[in-house]
Amino acid sequence: MDYGVIVTPKEENTANRLAMIDKASEELIRKFAPDVIAMEELFFNTNVTTAIRVAMARGVLLVNAVKHCGELYEYTPLQIKQAMVGYGRADKRQVQEMVKVYLKLDKIPRPDDAADALAVALTHVQTGVLAGKFRI
Repeated sequence: MDYGVIVTPKEENTANRLAMIDKASEELIRKFAPDVIAMEELFFNTNVTTAIRVAMARGVLLVNAVKHCGELYEYTPLQIKQAMVGYGRADKRQVQEMVKVYLKLDKIPRPDDAADALAVALTHVQTGVLAGKFRI
């Protein structure tokens, strides 16, 4: 159907950016009325400040997903790589190439976050009967 990202101005304060994410995610859920929502499990091993901000934004998305959809699934980066490439230690480029192949696209979706989100969706589709195991 479509893909993209929610972008907020870097110069805005965190509360305003979270409010923008809240509004945009609610609009997207209303527009597309998904039966399920799949997300990547949060994993950070470097910048704590970035991890906190991403976790806050993810929290907004989780709340909206539960409020407006009810079916929510979560996959680790390792599970996504395994589903997309067949190898849990695949690099980002390999996953992006497989997104392009599976969706029969002319080029890799941009920005990278959009390709990552599509990989999560494809992972959910591929889990099939096992999906209940990843429900949160």
